[in-house]
Amino acid sequence: MITARAAATFDPVARSVATARAFVRDTLQGWGYTDVVDDAVVLTSELVTNAVVHAGTAADVLCLRTEDGVRVEIADHYPEREVPLQSAGLNFGSSDSENGRGLLLCAALASRWGVEYSPTRKHVWFQLDLPDRPVGIRSAGPLLPVGLLPVTDERVRVAVVQIDSTGAVAAWNDDAAYLFGYTADQVVGKQLTDFTAWPQTPGTNTGIADALRLSRWEGSYGIRGADGRTIPVYGSHLRVRDTQGEPSTVCLLVRDYERAVLQSPVRAPVSDASESRKTDPFEVFIGSPAPDDLDGLLQRTVERARDMLDADAAFLLLATDDETELEVRATTGLPSARQRFARVPVEAGTGRYGSARMPAVHEDLDAVPGAVPLLGNTGMRSVVTVPLKVEGRLTGSLGVAAEAAGRYSNEEALRLQFAADRIALAVESARLGELERLRRGSLSFLVEASDLLAGTLDRDQTLALMAQMTVPTLATWCAVYTIADQSSEPDLSYVLHEDEDLIDGLKALLTRIDPPEPVPTPGARVWSAPSKAAHEAALRTSMRSIDIGDPGGLNSGTRTTLATAAAVGGETVVLPLVARNRVIGMLTLGKPSDDHFRQEILELAEDLSRRAALALDNARLYSERTAISQSLQRSLLPPGLPAIPNVEVDVIYRAAGEGNEVGGDFYDVFPIRDGAYGFAIGDVCGTGPEAAAVTGLARHALRLLAREGFGGPAVLERLNAAILDEGTRSRFLTLLYGELWPQEDGSALLRVVCAGHPLPLRLRQDGSVEPAADPQPLLGVLEDLELYEQTLTLEPGDVLLCVTDGVTERREGTRMLGDDGLADVLAHCTGLTAGAVSARILRAVERFAADPPSDDMAILTMRVPEPHPAP
Repeated sequence: MITARAAATFDPVARSVATARAFVRDTLQGWGYTDVVDDAVVLTSELVTNAVVHAGTAADVLCLRTEDGVRVEIADHYPEREVPLQSAGLNFGSSDSENGRGLLLCAALASRWGVEYSPTRKHVWFQLDLPDRPVGIRSAGPLLPVGLLPVTDERVRVAVVQIDSTGAVAAWNDDAAYLFGYTADQVVGKQLTDFTAWPQTPGTNTGIADALRLSRWEGSYGIRGADGRTIPVYGSHLRVRDTQGEPSTVCLLVRDYERAVLQSPVRAPVSDASESRKTDPFEVFIGSPAPDDLDGLLQRTVERARDMLDADAAFLLLATDDETELEVRATTGLPSARQRFARVPVEAGTGRYGSARMPAVHEDLDAVPGAVPLLGNTGMRSVVTVPLKVEGRLTGSLGVAAEAAGRYSNEEALRLQFAADRIALAVESARLGELERLRRGSLSFLVEASDLLAGTLDRDQTLALMAQMTVPTLATWCAVYTIADQSSEPDLSYVLHEDEDLIDGLKALLTRIDPPEPVPTPGARVWSAPSKAAHEAALRTSMRSIDIGDPGGLNSGTRTTLATAAAVGGETVVLPLVARNRVIGMLTLGKPSDDHFRQEILELAEDLSRRAALALDNARLYSERTAISQSLQRSLLPPGLPAIPNVEVDVIYRAAGEGNEVGGDFYDVFPIRDGAYGFAIGDVCGTGPEAAAVTGLARHALRLLAREGFGGPAVLERLNAAILDEGTRSRFLTLLYGELWPQEDGSALLRVVCAGHPLPLRLRQDGSVEPAADPQPLLGVLEDLELYEQTLTLEPGDVLLCVTDGVTERREGTRMLGDDGLADVLAHCTGLTAGAVSARILRAVERFAADPPSDDMAILTMRVPEPHPAP
């Protein structure tokens, strides 16, 4: 009898094989058929591969649940393809071949299987029967006295939290509200990650998103309560799906000390099966189930090794890739915080017992001080160490130690070596898995870091990004030194600590000591100066407190000194920042008291330092180029506006393009001789540095020629010749040039020449607006240029407005401000000062269109003020 069914169709692409495997695994686990999941997934993988890869068609997968097992059917749409009939003479072919292997596996794994045809398709099916299970309980713990039962509160509260497929909280029961302080309304719809404190090392272990995707998961983590405290919990996760097929995860959570309520007991094998099964030496030593992560496996190993030889301490070290050093990865009975990730050489001496490649027994370490550097100052007297080897290659070292001398002999070394041989392959496999996860995490980290560093050319922001990417992912604190040039001393440019309260103390400490030597040698090197300086400062502070007779009454300065000493008391390394074959700085990374860096972290930091160095040097070059460019551009602008008697003058200038201060538009107002002033506003074809070069030529030539006594037409004709002399670099130029003489009656006399430029506009007191000049040919095009000047008088209250085409050609779609639009704006400026007129024109230009202006723009306004009435 079929009790449930699930079906799906997969496209004829290679990735469909993995998707089909996941579909079958999720379906069977959802039905509770975990005993046959692995076989079903293997068979599905092979048969779907036949359909989508070899047959090249879509694959239909149908799962049927029965009371005794499960039937899975995989169909393709290629009925013409020959399928061999099962017979005594059937030859499945080689097990190493790609085609036909699915049928071979069906014959080996399935209870029943077969091939069926229809006019439009053919399909292969297999049946997997559930194994017989003994009646009664699956597992049970021993009968315990009441005093040994786990301790819980009077009422055990189990938080039930349902998480949807996006990771958001979908349900939150009353016990969850009691345990964590949030009501359901406060958390439903929010991401679970907003409330979890997940114990994850970057690049390794399982993250919360991964755990929520697993069919089942158990373990400890933390939930941040409404009061800000982190509550340790033990969780049991079960992934389910509703009748519409939508997946979700049900999380059962209790306080961590009440984990016995949820924690699954270790399954004991059925008695008759255990008798027929061969004992696994690895499980005998490690226990079952074995930890599924490297750190857990190593910690279980040292604890079992210590118990096996009745030792006081045990340790396990893993070899580096080149087998020259061993890195401490797990200890028990030793100060693990001080020893973790510390390194010792593989070859400590020339004798047989000076190498970690051979078993070694030391009956009394006091007789051979320094023989085992790891145990210095720990009180251990006798020790036995054995190597971990895989295929003859040294992968690690396992040791146990006792506080009494003479505890171990060769017999204990043989027992420990036997255990090491049992676990070496599992440890190496777990280590390679961790390295692969770390490398994948490192690759993602470096890609993200490269994107962030490439996104800015600001030096200070680059320094901040460098530090923020290393803390706390790679180190507890970070300091960046920069070097301006070869003759400069390193400068402490940025300091960051994961605890913001310690940044000032750390910066003060690093300022007092000499910076590290800028050595270009790649790789990390240890720098002991910060740790020594911090310890000396802490010692002086402590002695000072004792001298004043109040060691317990620590002031804020003393507490800061002691906290800084703890923060930098571990390993400190320096990585050079090398760009374009020059050391431009150093990246300094530090750990807290007696902590060490892992080799993988140092390699990742070295990759990051290379990318950061190039980004920092690019930011430096960009800053220097920008500073030089802006300095040169500023030299092209007039130094200031002269004070003209009885005439108001105002200028607004905007250059197009980021970082440009001068473009193709320019202006100038300057004294020519006593009582005479020159003014000009022009527009060089184009924008940017090339146009700015012609701008400089025009502005300086105008001043020089005007002060030589030439009139307006002569000045512009000679400037036209100078532009044409530039040859291919020349650009045509529109220019309005004029000379102004303030008059004793309060008016101003002007003579102007408008060479191809937008005409100046005159605003009279009655609000009328009219052009103040006639158009003439522009400069830089014709060799024989004949120009003439026009004379006008500005009466008190009149305004003369001169603009470049960046104002009149302001566009919004097909609309353009134009000369008429500018005249309309100016007509409403009667009675305003020159500065107010310029500001109103600019505001009208900016509001005309939503987009920022794309052309250079200059506005020159001159106004003759009205005389003040006599008192």
